[in-house]
Amino acid sequence: MKVAVFGLGYVGSVTAACLAANGHDVWGVDVDLAKVGPITEGHSPVVEPGLDELVADGVTAGRLHATTDPRLALDGADVSLICVGTPSTASGSTDLTYIRRAVRDIAEAAGVVAPPASGFHSIVVRSTVPPGTVDEVVEQVLAEVPGSGDFTFGTAMCPEFLREGSGLADFYDPPFVVVGTRNARVGTALTDLFGFIFENRGLPVDVQVVDVRTAEALKYACNAFHATKVSFANEMGRIFRHYGVDSREVMRIFVQDTSLNISPYYLRPGFAFGGSCLPKDLRSVLQLARVNDTDLPLLAGTLTTNELTVRDVVDRVVAGPGREIALLGLSFKTATDDLRESPSVELAERLIGKGYNLRIYDAIVNPSRLVGANLRHVTSKLPHLQRVLTADPAEALRGADLALVSATDPAAVSALLATPPARTIDLSGRLGAEVEALTGYEGVAW
Repeated sequence: MKVAVFGLGYVGSVTAACLAANGHDVWGVDVDLAKVGPITEGHSPVVEPGLDELVADGVTAGRLHATTDPRLALDGADVSLICVGTPSTASGSTDLTYIRRAVRDIAEAAGVVAPPASGFHSIVVRSTVPPGTVDEVVEQVLAEVPGSGDFTFGTAMCPEFLREGSGLADFYDPPFVVVGTRNARVGTALTDLFGFIFENRGLPVDVQVVDVRTAEALKYACNAFHATKVSFANEMGRIFRHYGVDSREVMRIFVQDTSLNISPYYLRPGFAFGGSCLPKDLRSVLQLARVNDTDLPLLAGTLTTNELTVRDVVDRVVAGPGREIALLGLSFKTATDDLRESPSVELAERLIGKGYNLRIYDAIVNPSRLVGANLRHVTSKLPHLQRVLTADPAEALRGADLALVSATDPAAVSALLATPPARTIDLSGRLGAEVEALTGYEGVAW
């Protein structure tokens, strides 16, 4: 393909050189001659191990070019990859000035140059941008520029996952290749463009085509999690050093647990955490910090955000109509009767306190079998549990205006499908496509 790469910083330079190395005709575009000049001369404009040699090879082979003129890059091009900067504004929001400029340059150039043989051109954002940017900014700019010649445009988001210092290795071995688009032709074009990444490793091509906003949000989720991991490790070190603990050794062993610690487990949006361990032990760590006059804002914020998760559901219930509520699922975790610090128990207590009529179903919880701390906790929170608890989910749903559902057992799901209330809030995210298709269905975090 002929590919135009707008922006020749770290991301753009690496992307352009790697695509040229795979045989594509790549044209880098930048307003800064300090970036265009080095590439034209066969050098990388940025410091990145191995990139200087790759640029030199691409220029020598006649597959890598750089220019300040978008028309040269767009003439006959199949794809434009936008790799421009998206810096923060003074308020912390994302400055999309360079995105708008790049899209406008593409649209204006398309009005005066020849289209590709297919007539179809994919405009793909690689820069990190807020969800909605492609829909609300890229499309808007395209609509504002009159006349695009014989070009037909399709748009997409294809986030990059390149770390400075290991950009080439990351390009050739990414964690995933994701394309957010509603246009099947764009999805096909980018699968063809990036498919070699998998083929070179002897793997089946696995370009994931998803909703545009999912792709835009993905990069933010990744970077926020990376930042959280750094801060978590540092907070562990800040508290444990007071106890003569080498936190490097703790974390060395910590990351060996790939079932829970470094794994997909717990990384599903849903309801709040609870149970006999997580809340108690988190409070204990925070107390250790207090007695040692040490701030752990990340972990303190974890308790705060957990409380906000419960509060958000209560607020959504209060904002809606109806006073009859079915709560399906009471224990803190499926397949257990442990009610200690269960967020569902907390939710029930708050709603009863606000005057709502609750009927509760849980496939396992039996008040007559609760003992010890488990019994004491639920008695303090829901002293009339026996009166509002039912063994039949259909009974709990009878006459309900709203169902709050964390239970995922077949009986609960079948009852929901048989007699759905006007409104259902899914607290688990595991109820299945049939439930999610019900009128009035809402996800707790989606």
